[in-house]
Amino acid sequence: MTAPAPALTRWARWVPWALAAALPAALLAVSAIGSSGLGGADLLRALGEAVGLLAPRLSEVDRAILLEVRLSRVALAALVGGGLSAAGVVFQGLLLNPLADPYTVGVSSGAALGASLAILGGLGGYTAWGLGLLPAAAFAGALLALAAVQLLSSSRGLTGSGTLILAGVVVSTTLQAGISLLKSLHEDSVSSIVFWIMGSFSGRGWGHVAFCAPYVAAGLAVALWLARDLDLLALGDQSARQLGVEAASVRRWLLVSASILTGACVAVSGVIGFVGLVVPHLLRLVVGPSHRRLLVCSFLAGALLLSLADAFARTLLPGGEELPVGVVTALLGGPFFCYLLRLDPGGRMRGARA
Repeated sequence: MTAPAPALTRWARWVPWALAAALPAALLAVSAIGSSGLGGADLLRALGEAVGLLAPRLSEVDRAILLEVRLSRVALAALVGGGLSAAGVVFQGLLLNPLADPYTVGVSSGAALGASLAILGGLGGYTAWGLGLLPAAAFAGALLALAAVQLLSSSRGLTGSGTLILAGVVVSTTLQAGISLLKSLHEDSVSSIVFWIMGSFSGRGWGHVAFCAPYVAAGLAVALWLARDLDLLALGDQSARQLGVEAASVRRWLLVSASILTGACVAVSGVIGFVGLVVPHLLRLVVGPSHRRLLVCSFLAGALLLSLADAFARTLLPGGEELPVGVVTALLGGPFFCYLLRLDPGGRMRGARA
């Protein structure tokens, strides 16, 4: 594998620290934005009161707006953005394709179908331990989609990247057809299904953060643990096996970890596209192809990007209305996807091979 250029190495050394410093500041700034008139000073005071450093002065309503509504939403947006970006790193590394993202293997379509069934079954409004059953249904659909892709791609003992892409396309197309059928049969629930599929953090709280965080942590930990093996897989399965990597097993574990990341994120936010496509590709140009460093940088940058995109989505329209955040990411990511396709129509993975 070709070593990065010296200038690239200098930049790569500082990028994680710069992102780690920028992310908390950005999250606090975004949390201070809202229509209630409460600003950054109020947020800092609410945090001080919450940890016992300051005497209570804010009202219960103001404190709830700042900590339970704004801060929880921003924290969830950062968690989802980081998880989708990390999943994008793994999928692009596994498939050796810069156009791959967390939705290539049909996981998002499975989550969308699971959520649609939950909405039609009347489970969207039920709560269990303070959390709706909709995320659980979406997560179950994501895992079932992953199982279908693995079964289809390994039915003849083939587990290469091309086979996984084809299996993902087949499963995703079939599940999308199922969603369209449900929308046609239940026109009264179309608006709820469509809004969920477009992605949004409206109405989300700390319960959703608690649901999503363990899966994101587990998926990221597995990906970091196998990051060196993912580097070697870029050389090809035969070369990786000669270097001691069990290619089929490593690919399976990485696929599971990335799909868990995607499934958990989609389960709490709906379908948010292009984050896992744009962030890893741009960061790879800056920090190089080393997947351990790329995973860390992409997680931080994805968290930063989606939290800013959500702030834009909820403040752009007047009168307290908000756009689905998936619309904002699509507006940002669509032109970038077209640029990538024009730049690299064959889908080659620049910088991933020796």
